[in-house]
Amino acid sequence: MSIDRMDAGMLQKMFLAGAKALEAKKEYINELNVFPVPDGDTGTNMTMTIMAAAREVSMLENPSMDELGKAISSGSLRGARGNSGVILSQIFRGFVKSIKGNEEMDLTVLGNAVIHASETAYKAVMKPKEGTILTVAKAGAEKARELLVEGTMTDMAVFCDAVSESMEEALLRTPELLPVLKQAGVVDSGGEGLMTFIRGALDALNGRTADFTIKVGGNYSTIVKASTAGEADIKYGYCTEYIIMIERNGNTAEMQLKEYLQKIGDCVVVVSDDDIVKVHVHTNNPGLAIQKALTYGSLTSIKIDNMREEHNEKVIRDAAKIADEAGKEQEAPRKKAGFIAVSAGEGLSEIFRDLGVDCVIEGGQTMNPSTEDILEAIRQISAETVYILPNNGNIILAANQAKELTEDKEICVIPSKNIPQGIAAMINYTEGKTSEENCRQMEEEMESVKSGQVTYAVRDTNMDGKQIKKGDFMGLTDKKIISVSDSAQGAALELIDDLIDVDSELVSLYYGADLKEEEAEALADEILGKYEEIDVEVQYGGQPVYSYFVSVE
Repeated sequence: MSIDRMDAGMLQKMFLAGAKALEAKKEYINELNVFPVPDGDTGTNMTMTIMAAAREVSMLENPSMDELGKAISSGSLRGARGNSGVILSQIFRGFVKSIKGNEEMDLTVLGNAVIHASETAYKAVMKPKEGTILTVAKAGAEKARELLVEGTMTDMAVFCDAVSESMEEALLRTPELLPVLKQAGVVDSGGEGLMTFIRGALDALNGRTADFTIKVGGNYSTIVKASTAGEADIKYGYCTEYIIMIERNGNTAEMQLKEYLQKIGDCVVVVSDDDIVKVHVHTNNPGLAIQKALTYGSLTSIKIDNMREEHNEKVIRDAAKIADEAGKEQEAPRKKAGFIAVSAGEGLSEIFRDLGVDCVIEGGQTMNPSTEDILEAIRQISAETVYILPNNGNIILAANQAKELTEDKEICVIPSKNIPQGIAAMINYTEGKTSEENCRQMEEEMESVKSGQVTYAVRDTNMDGKQIKKGDFMGLTDKKIISVSDSAQGAALELIDDLIDVDSELVSLYYGADLKEEEAEALADEILGKYEEIDVEVQYGGQPVYSYFVSVE
């Protein structure tokens, strides 16, 4: 049967079906990560982004096109995590903006929406890179434009299939545009995520699926904040459950996890069965519980429920409550500047607090905070200007998106790509200077810091001219693999050798949760013995997954 028009009800079903399809394949998309590091989370970020919108969309009954568009745009913008999630939210934003004001879509409206979706996503990225999700979206826009110009097609289902086919072809071409994809033998993970959503949506359009149910509730917020009035009867607000597929330290995992989780929560249940550990805990910091687990292996069946919710996430975001919070904030005099930093690890968070950071968002390499997490942190700070330190290249877009959504404060996003850059930027803030002067100074100083990190390989591969086996330790700078060793110490020393030059004066080592202080001090002694003119500073970072964060100045 030919489809010449589409109403909001059909578009709602398509969106929900696409969201469910993406959620079902998130682990497969994660595994497309080309680098063998344990933070390949494209599928997770895109799923958490789209599910934030899907929960709002699923609660609409007989929506108009404008109501549906608002739910899709607002939910995905605020729920966006990681670069892939932010770009996906911008694709949705462009699409629904183009259909606004229409009771139904005809083929022309749909085609223009596809074109505008791609254009909006490209504008959101400062330096668009081909061979990514952007390339796949552009292929759909180009096909839509071609079909509209021809003007011979009338069936929307046939139109959608043709657009989707062009996007699938573009996805298969991504390895030709990005050599690193070709070397790893995979397509772009973000592009695969977008196509997974579209395949699910088209299944709904063509009557191949009838399940549009979305679990309502749950909160994936990673922000650390104090309990508010009315919640005092619940000491720990998040019921957190997951399963660990043990890959390291299996003999001690159960005991160490119980000991750690009891420090950050209650109702702790940790049960091991061969290479699997099942975990349940009530905590105010689900991000910490998950990050600790990642030091033992990969995770599956993650479930986080906010026990303080009376109804669902939508109620918590009710405009009246936000207005009430804003009113309370205005009662207190604002200071000139406030600071937000994203950090993973107890020691690193404490370092940022000591440097004057007002709000630390728990997250980073293995759990990217959402735009909404950053917005909530902004709301908590009563300051004229708020400086945000993302400290991860995959969080900068979400921080910029939060900036665009903030109207009552000046927001300065300092584009720090790692922890050492964030620390350098924070140290170089100068009270009394204008925000423009401080932004410029903080960015200049952080760029002068050479940094790297040490982590382990999650699979065998050959990259950057190095043969890597699963479990090897690697020293990386800006995603380039500098060193490979069977020990964290060996990988770190070779990495530091690469970073040091004739002008270097100080090496800072931030050691992670998997190392002891004596090991970090031993590495420092090796560096001092090798480079007499260089000072070495050792600090506890407590970060999961990454044995060392290193900076050389």
